[in-house]
Amino acid sequence: MVQKKKKKRKSQLPFRLNILFFIVFLLFSVLILQLGVVQILNGEEFQAEIDETENEYTLKPVPRGKMYDRNHNLILDNNPLYSITYTPAKGIQAKDRLEVAEKLATYISMDPEKNDKGIATYGVTTRNKKEYWYLKNTEEARSRLTDKEIEEMDNGEEYDTMLDRISEEEINGYSKQQLEVMAIKKEMDKAMTLTPQVVKNENVTPKEFARVAEHLDVLPGVNATTDWNREKPYGETFSTFIGDITSQSQGILAEKEEYYLTRGYSRNDRVGRSGLEQQYEDILRGRKEKIQYTTNSNGKVIDSEVVVEGQRGKDLVLTIDMELQKEVNKILRKELKTAIQKAPARNRFMEDALAVVMDPQTGELLAVAGQHYNRKNNEYENAGWKALYAGHEAGSAVKGATVLSGYQSGVIKPGQTFYDSPIKIAGTPEKSSYRNLGSVNDLDALRLSSNVYMFYIAMRMGGDFNYQRNDKLNYDPAAFQEMRNYFSQFGLGVKTGVDFPNESDGYEGPDPQAGNLLDFAIGQYDTYTALQLAQYVSTIANDGYRVRPHFMKEIRMPVPHEDKLGPVYRSNNTDVLNKIVMDDNYIERVQKGFYQVYQQSGGTAASYFADKEYTAAGKTGTAEKDQYDDGEKIAEGENHTLVGYAPYDNPEVAFAVIVPEAGVPNVHPTSKLIGEQILDTYFGLKDDAEEKE
Repeated sequence: MVQKKKKKRKSQLPFRLNILFFIVFLLFSVLILQLGVVQILNGEEFQAEIDETENEYTLKPVPRGKMYDRNHNLILDNNPLYSITYTPAKGIQAKDRLEVAEKLATYISMDPEKNDKGIATYGVTTRNKKEYWYLKNTEEARSRLTDKEIEEMDNGEEYDTMLDRISEEEINGYSKQQLEVMAIKKEMDKAMTLTPQVVKNENVTPKEFARVAEHLDVLPGVNATTDWNREKPYGETFSTFIGDITSQSQGILAEKEEYYLTRGYSRNDRVGRSGLEQQYEDILRGRKEKIQYTTNSNGKVIDSEVVVEGQRGKDLVLTIDMELQKEVNKILRKELKTAIQKAPARNRFMEDALAVVMDPQTGELLAVAGQHYNRKNNEYENAGWKALYAGHEAGSAVKGATVLSGYQSGVIKPGQTFYDSPIKIAGTPEKSSYRNLGSVNDLDALRLSSNVYMFYIAMRMGGDFNYQRNDKLNYDPAAFQEMRNYFSQFGLGVKTGVDFPNESDGYEGPDPQAGNLLDFAIGQYDTYTALQLAQYVSTIANDGYRVRPHFMKEIRMPVPHEDKLGPVYRSNNTDVLNKIVMDDNYIERVQKGFYQVYQQSGGTAASYFADKEYTAAGKTGTAEKDQYDDGEKIAEGENHTLVGYAPYDNPEVAFAVIVPEAGVPNVHPTSKLIGEQILDTYFGLKDDAEEKE
């Protein structure tokens, strides 16, 4: 029997391996394709997302710049104080902040704001209480919404509806501790991601500071650090001009929020809100320290690095002489007080005395002062700001501008005479000088302060060269604007350009009639500030060059040594605004008239200045300022003014004084006494300084 050979069974392994390899190949192909899509098509988008989540920056505030007077006396400093801040990481929720607030409340106390009933509220609102209740009773609050409401509302509407359904009874009766927690959380809620927010920086005690510092490990985002308050070593002296900054709770000014945010400010940054603090905010603010934070995927900060070193704000050296400023304030207060006490019934409307002292050649303001008598409290207060903001009729002090207007317009010539006797225009009351002065020329008109001479200038500028008593005037109303144009060249009726927020340019009378033009010519129609009068007399003293008055002398770089000034960053050079369009001989003529006012017999200020070691020149002024009640005149009054400069041949100081609403007759020559003492003090301080050198 023949045996058959068995056939060998072929192995299936190679075929299965091929299938497996093919599947693996497909998987790798898909993976490579997907990686290509991610890398090529979406790579930039994903990388940007990675960068955004991993690298964050914050800006840390630095101390503001300081201020010094012209002699480098410190007049504004930074006083360090304890501060508790909160910097939230990414992804922090309201419940997380509440937990931190509850822990922080065990270490600090919040200041108890009170309502009109005297009950402590800690600044907590009804909404704050409802938000607190919601976080403590979230499930209960959500149960008050129906499924349909949840389906139809977005998240914001859901939240607001849940808060609305929390009753007043449910949020009443919170304890002091709970209110403090709410107050703390209220401040913490203002914080933006990785941006420090002050929780408390007023009245933080050393004990509170130490407690918080010791427990930072259980207070995520909280820090115990240092903030600064502004300190004014000279107290109220010049304080209104230095100005103030906002509080931490106020932060940037709401009306300028966009302006600040686009310039790198945070909402809780303190900024200048008035005075020189506001004017030079960009200089004083400094450069914030820039810190880069590295966070993980959960938003937790795992590393930080200072990428830009912070720098304290630059320092301001002002033109003000604080010793002179103090003395001018004392002089104003003393003479104002004396005048009121000497004739309280007559001076019952007298409340202010204002003065500006400046270098007429450079525009540097040496002292700007004001005193106000608060009749209600029977107290005298600093009111220097009124020298820039309060306009008053200046009276005869402006006659230098009137005479120059007459010269330049061609209606009078140097040396021209008029007979000083009362002027009577048909249908109007008689106008005159304080007495009949007889025949006067232009220099006499300034020395003796003739009103009638100025009336002739005004009438002629109006087109009437043939005045006859009791006749009507030929009058062109355009003369009003012509004379105002001349006055504006001296700074009268226009802004002086001072580096200070929102100065006034006075008040311009609305009725350009002939009689009002005559009043305008003697300073009894439009109003001017003390600073405008100082610029006006400085322009005459400075041979017709009007310079911009300024407070800032230099900007200095900050240095590590707190008691020293750094190198000069920028100097404020003399800024000539205009040269008056008048013949130089005319200006010299008025200068001579001003000299006679102060130095020659009959000059209205000669008895106060003629015997001084220095030679001064200037002009006195008196303007009627009657008092009215419901249109009825109840009392007579006057504004007393004085402008001047010295030395006459090389002016280095000019001044203006306004004492509004003094009584009639003038039993106390307040403005003249103030002006005399200002120049005495200036040259006395100058002599003392030279002796020390």
